[in-house]
Amino acid sequence: MSVTGHTSSGGHQGPEQEPQKAASIRDVAQAAGVSYQTVSRVINGHPNVREETRERVEAAIKTLGFRRNATAFALASGVTRSITVLTSNTTLFGYAATLQGLEEAARAAGYALGVRVLTPEDDLDRTISEAAATGGGLMVIGFDRLGASALSRVPANVPCAAVVEAPPQGRTPPRPAVWADDREAARAATAYLLQLGHDTVHYIAIPTSADTRSTEGPRAQGWRQALEAAGITPPEPHGKGWDAQAGYDAGRKLADDPNATAILCGNDDLALGVLRALHHAGRSVPADVSVVGFDDAPHSGFVTPALTTVRMDFQGLGRDAFALLRGQLESDYEPPAPTFVGTDLIVRESSHELSRPSARESQGGTGS
Repeated sequence: MSVTGHTSSGGHQGPEQEPQKAASIRDVAQAAGVSYQTVSRVINGHPNVREETRERVEAAIKTLGFRRNATAFALASGVTRSITVLTSNTTLFGYAATLQGLEEAARAAGYALGVRVLTPEDDLDRTISEAAATGGGLMVIGFDRLGASALSRVPANVPCAAVVEAPPQGRTPPRPAVWADDREAARAATAYLLQLGHDTVHYIAIPTSADTRSTEGPRAQGWRQALEAAGITPPEPHGKGWDAQAGYDAGRKLADDPNATAILCGNDDLALGVLRALHHAGRSVPADVSVVGFDDAPHSGFVTPALTTVRMDFQGLGRDAFALLRGQLESDYEPPAPTFVGTDLIVRESSHELSRPSARESQGGTGS
């Protein structure tokens, strides 16, 4: 991701001094006595250039201090070496880590990357049109309803790829996309809590990308699936946001319920709020309540107690999504095997076996 800005230093610069302009591909062409197309062929290693011409161009490049940029490559290859990312958030861990993976892959491939932050007030069609007009392709982070809506509106003739929530069974996103199996990860995390002896698992949800408010996201679906498989009626899920405040608000309600001994949170920020709410209510984690997060954000291993959570490889998703888009932009590029490594349950201090017999154990007897 490239960021430009103004800098200043303690040294004095005379009012007459102008900043030196970087040499352009046309400056090199003029100095070498060739066309700018020839310069493009030289800097991109094209074989159909005479050796004497190549040496002349390389000498001009060295003298002028020319550095190849995306425009020069585009002139030579016909490929616009830039992409624009459409996303509604750049600060939440999942979004930021996905952006990091995208940026690293784009930079390694010689692409410039821009970011357009979507807001609910945007005219999405206009925003998409303006982003597409810059050339290159579009990358959409569709973890939420706004991103998913933007993805569905990208015209078919615009190169586009996406990182999305796990789609419903039997359905695929409207454009090439990658996703993690959030559904299975949440199912496994819920089953883990049940194995610790808890009667049920409460869930604090993150907003879903689904276009109807009544539709549960894949993490909620996995939680529900695990409970129903164990013959347990899922309790009403909580949660109205992404951040720690939303987790705190939901956690205060659950703290008042003595039967709430296990809580799965839709992300680690929610889990932080839950930990604080339980602390304020005088309920110990994990002695009284086990808490499991989602995403394995960098801070999750350094809170007290350290958070048990589902590790997600968002950077791998970003790299794989970029490869899908690059395959559309370069006719001779074949996307490599995916680098996404899946999900893992990272067990830390915030979860523990239930310290008293569960209702299920009491009903079943001790067996002695």
